[in-house]
Amino acid sequence: MTAPAITAPQLSLARNAAEAALAVLPTSRALFAGDPVTPGETVIEGQAVTARFSGAASGEVVVVVGQDLADALKESPLGELDLTAAVRPALEAASRVFGPVILDPGQVMDPQVALSALATKEGAVAIPLRDDEDVRAVIAMALSPWPTDDPMAAMTAAATGGGVAQRTSSALGSRGAGLDMLHDVEMEVSAELGRTRMSVRELLSLIPGAIVELDRAAGSPADLLVNGRLIARGEVVVVDENFGIRITEIVSPGAE
Repeated sequence: MTAPAITAPQLSLARNAAEAALAVLPTSRALFAGDPVTPGETVIEGQAVTARFSGAASGEVVVVVGQDLADALKESPLGELDLTAAVRPALEAASRVFGPVILDPGQVMDPQVALSALATKEGAVAIPLRDDEDVRAVIAMALSPWPTDDPMAAMTAAATGGGVAQRTSSALGSRGAGLDMLHDVEMEVSAELGRTRMSVRELLSLIPGAIVELDRAAGSPADLLVNGRLIARGEVVVVDENFGIRITEIVSPGAE
């Protein structure tokens, strides 16, 4: 394998970034960070999510996950879940190793395309994430320019999970393992009191104090949605001056 054309301190930062990402990456296997390689030398079957970041450092980070995670997200009990949202904590953890940054939303790409595009950038490096048998995921990045060896970066890496050499998880059957790797995935949860339809003329005529009538009677349960999918209904309550939902009904998949 070809060694990336960056210095030893920069390789150390790249490994810290990969280990920080690994600490929050959904996986059903015990993984560890392998030796750095040039992006494109290690490609696995699955999906890639790539995102640019800027701030204390500027660059791009790519997370490649195996097909098992992609399939588990598609076949979740909550319906199909968003891959970008599932791996965003890993993208954020990797980029934060280089200091305070702002991360783009990210986009899903074919792993070969994402890694080949990154490999054209100067100083690109990939860290394979392995188990005892094979590569199961890849964290790749390219910075412009790479920071010098900075003690603050090492402190940031430790705070975000860098230095953790291995991510462990219980061994389960194929179906159980697929569900298990989703347990720590964060999803957007929202409550909906009701809906209505309005013409553009009506929308443009709205002013402060206007009342919009919804399609739900007063006292009717509110809907609880995960990534826009109805999963439960409940009554609105107040918890420490914040609104909350007391669940009264769990909605079976497809029943909505």
